Amino acid sequence: MEILGTTLRICVEDLESSVAFYERLAGGTAMRFERGGVSVAAVGCFLLMSGPKEELDVLRKVAATIAVQDVEEAYTVLTASGARVIAGPVPTPAGRNLIAMHPDGSVFEYVDRRMTTA
Repeated sequence: MEILGTTLRICVEDLESSVAFYERLAGGTAMRFERGGVSVAAVGCFLLMSGPKEELDVLRKVAATIAVQDVEEAYTVLTASGARVIAGPVPTPAGRNLIAMHPDGSVFEYVDRRMTTA
């Protein structure tokens, strides 16, 4: 499994002012979407999330998002290596993802950009 990059997950109170800061910092425009009651803005290597406290408390448990070529391959490698897949793989607005707990207890999201068709 090749790791293509990582995204830093940041929970924020005010998404709008945070997006403006991170767009200037990263020199790009945020891609925005909603997921499960949470507003998300992806800009550069940052994933900004804002929403209900209960939702953000869950999201804060995920250390980072790791981009991979293929989530199915990541699933195979992770489970064969002793990780426990907590959720997924499932389609998302930007591809597919899964959440896995590594043997040391760290929790990561793995994503690919492969769009699924219904």
